[in-house]
Amino acid sequence: MATATRTDSLAPVVRLPVPRRPVVQRISIPSISSVAGADSLALGAITLFLVVFGLVMVLSSSSVEAGVAGNPYGDFTTQAVAAFVGIPLMLAIGTRLSTAVLPRVAGWIFGGAVLLQLVTALTPLGTSVGGNQNWIRLGSISVQPSEFVKVGLVLMLATFFSRRPGERLGLVALLPVFAFSGLAIGSVYLGGDLGTSLILCLIVLGALWFGAVRLRVLLLPGAVGAGGLWLLAQMNGSRTGRIAAWSEGCVSDILSTHCWQTTQAKWALANGGLTGVGIGNSVSKWFWLPEADNDFIAAVIGEETGLLGLLVLLACFVALAVVLLRISTGTKDRFTRVAGGMLLAWLVGQAFANIAVVVGVAPVFGVPLPFVSAGGSSLLANLVAVGFVMALVDRPVTGGPRPAVSSDHPAARGGAVRRP
Repeated sequence: MATATRTDSLAPVVRLPVPRRPVVQRISIPSISSVAGADSLALGAITLFLVVFGLVMVLSSSSVEAGVAGNPYGDFTTQAVAAFVGIPLMLAIGTRLSTAVLPRVAGWIFGGAVLLQLVTALTPLGTSVGGNQNWIRLGSISVQPSEFVKVGLVLMLATFFSRRPGERLGLVALLPVFAFSGLAIGSVYLGGDLGTSLILCLIVLGALWFGAVRLRVLLLPGAVGAGGLWLLAQMNGSRTGRIAAWSEGCVSDILSTHCWQTTQAKWALANGGLTGVGIGNSVSKWFWLPEADNDFIAAVIGEETGLLGLLVLLACFVALAVVLLRISTGTKDRFTRVAGGMLLAWLVGQAFANIAVVVGVAPVFGVPLPFVSAGGSSLLANLVAVGFVMALVDRPVTGGPRPAVSSDHPAARGGAVRRP
């Protein structure tokens, strides 16, 4: 018995495996509708598509000339850095910004941008490119302050009309609007940039229209403004030559200085045909078309992606116009209505002005294609402005914040959200 007991005590113990319940970690992901409203999401999505498309086309259109300068990716890198900084900034502004601060900081932003533009235009700190002194170097970075003057003017005029109903204002009450606008346009024109001055005029018209100013009040200022623009155009021999060449259709000398860009752009579009020659295969970017990555990038797009690519590009800007129009007409907040209307006049008006120049419908006056043309300052300013309007859609300045959830969301019905 003792031996048996000893044998039993020395027997190995075998533990059978016991099944264990798997550890499940549940992660609650908020719905897209809880982050932003439909119009805000649509505005952001269209903007992101245009920025990505623009990066591809800047790389294609600038690689040849940049390669001769030593780095074929130089202009693309600058644009990519601006997008890398601007996109998160746009999203942060659109989802986190307290819009109540915008009327309070509008004057500071406007004043700072105009002051920097005056320093650029009137002092040796400014850099002249193509006859326009509208760039200033801050260390190794080149900045175009006139692009941020647009942002400041949007905020300044939106603040003015948010406090004063436009339909009740007469000519005297609108003098601050004309003063702010004249200061912005004059500071940019002092640098020789008529194209940006015209876009600023579009922004002012957008403010007056969406600010509900009566048309009869605008007759005299409109006539004075049109006459002033005509005089400004006649004060420069190069601009006069461009206008004369455009009015004649460039039939006398299609390869003259004033017709060269328009002629090369038309040839590029003709070479592209319906479907294009393929991205990267443009002929015009090989030193035939000046400003191929900037003012005339639409010609390279038409050559490489064809008519179909241009139609997609136009459809994006039409969709952008529809979304901004929905935002401006679908709100009771005057700040949001006027700011959205000015952004519509700025981005969509500038886009169609750029394309009109490329196809020869308008004389050459040099404005970039928003989100697509090369230019870090332009891209940053555009993205910041879009971020402001995205924030205003869901958090208007007056009336308090409103929920961005859809009407069928449980939170909108006051019910509790069931959790698994």
